[in-house]
Amino acid sequence: MSQATEPTPGVTFSAGEASRRLGIEPAEHGEGAAVLRMTVPSAMVNGHGTAHGGCLFLLAGTAFACACTSQGPVTVAAGAGIVFVAPAREGGVPVASAEERTRFGRSGVHDVTVRRDGDVVAEFRGRGRSVRETTARETPGTTTKESR
Repeated sequence: MSQATEPTPGVTFSAGEASRRLGIEPAEHGEGAAVLRMTVPSAMVNGHGTAHGGCLFLLAGTAFACACTSQGPVTVAAGAGIVFVAPAREGGVPVASAEERTRFGRSGVHDVTVRRDGDVVAEFRGRGRSVRETTARETPGTTTKESR
């Protein structure tokens, strides 16, 4: 992987306002892989005094998106799940490392490990599906039999 001075190739990272507002930053990228980090803000701490699970899911999901699209076609999430292993705390810096596990046809599976100071915080698995470019017969926002 290489150091990221720009968003991961294939992703318009700066267009992702939710990720940007949460302070998610790309750290490294490569083909089918990405590493992102963020500092847990006070606004994302839950009633237990730990990072809200949705905050960690967004970090992992953003790493997944960067890894999915790093090799070319626009890819969207077909599904994802997360297992929370340990807490992250306000001011902590969780790091999400995404890696492609397999690609088949227009589909793929990526695993993301979120760590805090080297300890695993969460494990995320995402399933992606690349989408074809819109043709003259298709209108953005609609689904045709051919585009499924």
